Amino acid sequence: MGPLAGIKVVEIAGLGAAPYGCMMLADMGAEVVRIDRVSGGVRPEPEFTPLLRNRRSIALDLKKPEDRDLVLALTGKADVLIEAFRPGVAERLGIGPEACFARNARLIYARMTGWGQTGPLAATAGHDLNYIGLTGLLHQIGPTGGKPVVPLNVIGDFGGGGLLMAFGVMCALWEARNSGRGQIVDAAMVDGALSFMAMFFGSRTLGQFQDRTGSHMLAGAAHYYGTYEAKDGRYIALASIEPQFYAEFLRRMGLEDDRWRQAGFPAYGARIVEHDWPALKSELAARFKAKTRDEWCELFAGSDACVTPVLTLAEAAEHPHNRARQAFIDVDGVQQNAPAPRFSRTVPDHPRAPVKPGADRLAVLADWGIDASEFAKR
Repeated sequence: MGPLAGIKVVEIAGLGAAPYGCMMLADMGAEVVRIDRVSGGVRPEPEFTPLLRNRRSIALDLKKPEDRDLVLALTGKADVLIEAFRPGVAERLGIGPEACFARNARLIYARMTGWGQTGPLAATAGHDLNYIGLTGLLHQIGPTGGKPVVPLNVIGDFGGGGLLMAFGVMCALWEARNSGRGQIVDAAMVDGALSFMAMFFGSRTLGQFQDRTGSHMLAGAAHYYGTYEAKDGRYIALASIEPQFYAEFLRRMGLEDDRWRQAGFPAYGARIVEHDWPALKSELAARFKAKTRDEWCELFAGSDACVTPVLTLAEAAEHPHNRARQAFIDVDGVQQNAPAPRFSRTVPDHPRAPVKPGADRLAVLADWGIDASEFAKR
């Protein structure tokens, strides 16, 4: 089930970004077979790792010729191969693009790395924070005038990496329908993170922020876009950036004098004016301390003021909106995210829990039409 049913993917086990991209493909119905290390690699137990859901697993030692040959046999039956080695490693193992294309000229060969396949940093190590730091993105995240703040590794790893890779795979598959030819997809986290900055290059050119932490209206500079602590120590998220939403916010807060009205987000096409954002932020911070978070939520309930609670994960799972959309699901006792996006007709199956490394060798080979006796363990 799912819109990608019928697509076969070979995933060479990696960490972070590549498993996330493969989860996205598998959630949508692609048949993803994960090639795990015989040793199991460094990772938590798979049943507690939703990134590994919806896959079957074969455990191989890619340094052994017979196991390398099995990977090549699988690529001959696959639509996609995904690996996350440093540049050159797959070639040294004998499963690089040239070897795989010799088996399957229509194969999409996706390479998931942090720095990409080219450039002076391509062969060096890195992590999410390094990639978003090199793009200028991290430099914008943090309190006004303060040091950059470390976000969760969702920007470089998962959004800029895994999701970009999945998008690239689908683009290449679409093109292959017409050309009959496969190709390499070079998915680099640094490229994906940089693509997230597209909107802000325009803002910078217009002089609407100073290229430092917290100076853009969407980075915490403006009083109408930020988080505020309530009386009970919990937080409110305020995002009333359009004029009509800002007006509704002011009305409900009882702040309708000209000083506040003129300091809001301008009409479309008008230049953003900072007014006295720091002072307005301080005044709002004091006002929000007058009520608890839930009292503020009750005051703004049903409005377009764009005021919502900042929830913990436990609270988010119980929020009426998330419950109505079944955004959180349970897979064998592990609470996790539901597959997304949603489809009206080709609805994906409920996710299957991850399996132990190597659990599906014989079943996969039989289903893919590969003679297991040719690759017997030695």
